Amino acid sequence: MLKFLWRVRIEFNALDPRTASCLEFLAQCNARKAKESNPSCAVQVKRRTDDEPPKITVTFVNGVEEVFDATATPAQDIRNMILEKGQSLETEQMFRDAGEPWPVIIPAEELHQPAPGTKPRKADEKKQ
Repeated sequence: MLKFLWRVRIEFNALDPRTASCLEFLAQCNARKAKESNPSCAVQVKRRTDDEPPKITVTFVNGVEEVFDATATPAQDIRNMILEKGQSLETEQMFRDAGEPWPVIIPAEELHQPAPGTKPRKADEKKQ
């Protein structure tokens, strides 16, 4: 998960009962496997004393920053969102490295063509 991130900032009040998501996400960030995937990712923890809700701010390697409300979003959902966005970043970088334009626009007629070397499904054959 950290391989897609440049910085993680976790803010919470230690006395607030809504900190479970922050603490779980912090544990995921501090896991050895996560640290090894991107040792340069800075994980910052800010313990607050006010009544602000806990939040998690992540900065992706491309500079895009996203803020998650840790009271309403479980840590696993935040992790899954980061992984999805990270896969999109990898795909974008792959196209840019190949000199292709991004975003890729696929014409509608190509979306419904069968892939080369595959047979149409029997359900498709019955419709025709």
